[in-house]
Amino acid sequence: MPDIRNHHWRSHWLLVAMLAATALAVVMLRVFDPATSGVFPPCPVRYLTDWYCPGCGSLRAIHQLLHGNLRAAWAMNPLTVVLLPFLTYGLASHALEEIRATGLRCPGLPRFFLPAVWIHALCAAIILFGIARNLPLHPFDLLAPGAMLRP
Repeated sequence: MPDIRNHHWRSHWLLVAMLAATALAVVMLRVFDPATSGVFPPCPVRYLTDWYCPGCGSLRAIHQLLHGNLRAAWAMNPLTVVLLPFLTYGLASHALEEIRATGLRCPGLPRFFLPAVWIHALCAAIILFGIARNLPLHPFDLLAPGAMLRP
């Protein structure tokens, strides 16, 4: 029979480690500029193919958001700016559920369930965004990271 107390102890530490890693990542993105610091690795898709993936510019966009610069964040990756609040809510909701599962009292967030058609539409939008930002035609060329900031 498994020892439930040992499982809860590991769950607590895993949750603490995940929250600490998230906090460290946010602090690093606030302090170090991904465009110039060299702390963060380059996008492997961009590095190998010279194409922009749907996520290219996301770290730079989050860095700009952490500095309160919405315009520059939008120029780096508009999809990240649009989806980040939803991703953050989902991750926070999951973290609170994990905290509650360990037996600690903690309020939960309202849960939302998306029908499969919405998930498929989101996947299609991400793929189309990745294709559109690589088209060498105006206005699609503005979707390249930072292109909207160029004069």
